[in-house]
Amino acid sequence: MSYKDRLRSYIDVAHYGYVRKWLALSIIIGAAAGVGSIVFYWAIQQATRLMLGLGAGYTPPLPAGEGPTIFSPAALPWMIPIITAVGGLISGLLVFKFAPEAEGHGTDAAIDAFHNKGGLIRRRVPIVKVFASAITIGSGGSAGREGPTAQIAAGVGSALADLFKLSTRDRRIAVAAGIGAGIGAIFSAPLGGAVLSMEILYRRDFETEALLPSFIASVVGYCIFGSWHGWMPVFGLVSAPTFNRVEELLGYIVLGIVCGLVGNMYGRGFYFIRDLFRKMRIPNWVKPAIGGLIVGGIGVFLPQILGVGYGWVQFAIDGDFTLLPLGILVAVIFGKILATSLSIGSGGSGGVFAPGLVIGGMTGATLWMLLHNVTTFIPGSPESFVVVGMMALFGGIAKAPVAVILMVTEMTNAYTLLVPSMLACGIAYFVSMNSYIYENQVADRSESPAHRSEHSIPLLQILKVQQAMLTNITTIYARTPIAQVSVTMKANKIDAIPVIDNYGGLVGIVSASDIARTNPDKYATITVDKIMKTKLIVVHPDDSLNKALQTMTQHDIRHLPVVKRDKPRQMIGMVTMNDIMSCHKKETANAFGYKKSLE
Repeated sequence: MSYKDRLRSYIDVAHYGYVRKWLALSIIIGAAAGVGSIVFYWAIQQATRLMLGLGAGYTPPLPAGEGPTIFSPAALPWMIPIITAVGGLISGLLVFKFAPEAEGHGTDAAIDAFHNKGGLIRRRVPIVKVFASAITIGSGGSAGREGPTAQIAAGVGSALADLFKLSTRDRRIAVAAGIGAGIGAIFSAPLGGAVLSMEILYRRDFETEALLPSFIASVVGYCIFGSWHGWMPVFGLVSAPTFNRVEELLGYIVLGIVCGLVGNMYGRGFYFIRDLFRKMRIPNWVKPAIGGLIVGGIGVFLPQILGVGYGWVQFAIDGDFTLLPLGILVAVIFGKILATSLSIGSGGSGGVFAPGLVIGGMTGATLWMLLHNVTTFIPGSPESFVVVGMMALFGGIAKAPVAVILMVTEMTNAYTLLVPSMLACGIAYFVSMNSYIYENQVADRSESPAHRSEHSIPLLQILKVQQAMLTNITTIYARTPIAQVSVTMKANKIDAIPVIDNYGGLVGIVSASDIARTNPDKYATITVDKIMKTKLIVVHPDDSLNKALQTMTQHDIRHLPVVKRDKPRQMIGMVTMNDIMSCHKKETANAFGYKKSLE
């Protein structure tokens, strides 16, 4: 018996108990997160030394837990724009040639996989993400480390689900656990990472099923990474004063409001620039080079915006404002927003978590410098405002205040600031309510395809499929190339298309997940009949919507062809989960007379 067969047998036994199953899977996911974090961290170090170090004679300052917090001006500052442009070009080539899904910030891609792709992540994506992100950051691009590590561990979770033939539900949980383990490991924040795995998926909800697997995976990943890297928190042992003056809460209220407003600017600015790049009529792989060139040009005059930027936050925490006078602090806030938007929004690869913490820390430092001499409700030293600013800004815009509070607390050892952190984060969350940095988050479980079937009510037993189905259906022929099908899906914003023969008879169905499992290099040569599902699962127009929903849930699908009972190959419509939920909402509104309030 091969090692895979023995391991599969063990997992099969584990299916009989939730604890045994997830203990085994979580340990593997955590191990992947720990090893992946080591590889990625090392890759960033080498890329930074090779590109910024040798190319421009510049080494960014590091936070206390990672090395010396020392700034030395670049020996060849004019080289920085060239290096950031070359880094963007290499990253763009890697991403758009081998794995377009690796574009942008990886955490959001993992969130999208959870909600919309049944947890499916292609095997090559984490590998491409590691190299593309290391080059982006190492060349001076403004990006963070959490996205790639989250996508690495989430990708392993997805692969494990395929290997052991787990259900779609279990694959999603494995992906969520991977997100938490990867982020918890690379930030040396296992508790915050575990909580993040269930909070980051929604804007106003939690994925509670992922918490216990994430606890185990995050601890394993943290221990593996810590054994290699060391156990010091990222920002060292911050000596934040104990909160014991109630009047200081007024200052933290102001900080929460300001961080919420700056967070709005961060989220909206990021997607505004991202959309501008998407409209450019040039090859996608060239766009990160353009973004990198602009970032490098800014970095010549404002080196604080280059790379991850944690060393500059360390200066602020330590109260060393020699290189961060008030004017520079304000410039860093706006410059970091712009640089991150250009580095990642152009199609580069990296995370948005670290830049968010830098922007928040600088916002806290700026407010402290402006107010500490003119009012009594501001702490006497800056570290409290810097640390809470980090939490408030990103906790609000990421819609994950609990996890971010825990993570930054673990990264700074500032456990005495929990009370002001809770207040400032709560305020920032509400101020930034309509803005976000993770666009694939959904409001709550009822809006996620992963959970919609759980929110049905008996009304669905009365409603019929013919009341919800669409009759104007896009169809394709069996010999259509996959490339054309992919374009059709994107143009019509659909994730499944029925396949018909030359006489209009239904012969199969192809979904976005079927295409995702196919090598993109072969899209132009492989036709639909090679990947479509021919064992059709259908419903009839007089079936109840409840039956249609149960059928979808049972078979882990989100769409059903509607056929005549006496002519099973004659399709008359299509019904999806969205159609069912829309019909249900409409009929509920009509029944209770509040249709106008829903419009």
